Amino acid sequence: MSTIVEVEKLALELPERERAALAANLLNSLPGILSDEDEGVAEALRRNAEIEADPAKAVSLRELDSDIQGRRG
Repeated sequence: MSTIVEVEKLALELPERERAALAANLLNSLPGILSDEDEGVAEALRRNAEIEADPAKAVSLRELDSDIQGRRG
């Protein structure tokens, strides 16, 4: 059986469309990140209510992207 490193190497050599399909299949094989068991749904609902109460607390996609890029650099 291949190790994860070997599998990753082979996967990264696939064309973009096939990598995307593989990624989607892998993600679909996992349990949802937000679940009642880990209080993820409650947290998402809390955050949604917070943003609805004060829209100024929301972050635009551009701001989020900029923040992520800043952390990488």
